[in-house]
Amino acid sequence: MRTLDMVTFLVLARNRHFGRTAQELNTTQPAISSRLSQLESEYGCKLVHRSDREFRLTPEGERVLEVFQRVVESLQDLETELKAGYVGAVANVRIGAIDSVASTWMPHLIETLRDIAPNLRIELTVDGTKDLVHDMGKGKFDLIFCLDPAIGDGFRSFVACVWQMIWAGSPKLVDARAEYTVDELARMPIITFPRDTPPYRQIAPYFQDERVLASKMTSSNSLFAIINLVIDGFGVAALPTVTIDRELNTGLLLPMNVSKWFPPMPIVATYQSSTHQKIIQLVADQARESARAFCERAKTGAAWTI
Repeated sequence: MRTLDMVTFLVLARNRHFGRTAQELNTTQPAISSRLSQLESEYGCKLVHRSDREFRLTPEGERVLEVFQRVVESLQDLETELKAGYVGAVANVRIGAIDSVASTWMPHLIETLRDIAPNLRIELTVDGTKDLVHDMGKGKFDLIFCLDPAIGDGFRSFVACVWQMIWAGSPKLVDARAEYTVDELARMPIITFPRDTPPYRQIAPYFQDERVLASKMTSSNSLFAIINLVIDGFGVAALPTVTIDRELNTGLLLPMNVSKWFPPMPIVATYQSSTHQKIIQLVADQARESARAFCERAKTGAAWTI
């Protein structure tokens, strides 16, 4: 069970209204309903009488409310106590991230950390997964967010979020009404990351599993360079939906209707647990929250947490 679900239930019980609760928590009514349903499923009972006329907690809901109030108050007291030690702390935190993280929820994470620990110095490096993992192993980063975990003593990893991947192309090159087979995609110019990178490891099997060879491939180690090449009509690419949302909305890029979906892309966080443990753990915890908040705001199916 997440603290978020407990807080949602407390706010819902206070407001006695799904719409006002969603507004207070800066989310949607379906999200509030989903969190409530998860709690009811976990406990195996109804917590709220749903009615157009009246909002009432069930007897089980009243009991859950009482317990949640005590738990959340205790967690808030603990958080206040722990964070008091961070506010005055002066420390450097070295963060590495791939393009798709740096351009989505990383700004929210940095802003949150500045509020919690104003004296915390953040050094952000944006690079590819291969270099980030290598440099993490060399001790150059405290945390990285990329497509592979760093393996080694003192490292801990978790999946921060998952990106939906779609094939996209310029209106100059693709037909929004057509459905493209893998064989048809293979005959188009494809833009992707270099051969020794995790994104390429997904591209190659996508075609080879169908016994098709993509013959026209252009590579770049920059996500934004790939996006610009696709916009200019040099080829099509499998891209995280969240990184091209603006281009899709303005018509610069078109989502391609394909017979075989491209697999989603997990974003893996690895952090150093043996040095500055409290500070690093704080950043890792806030990263989870920033990723979750971003995924909740993203279009349905474009990003999610697990």
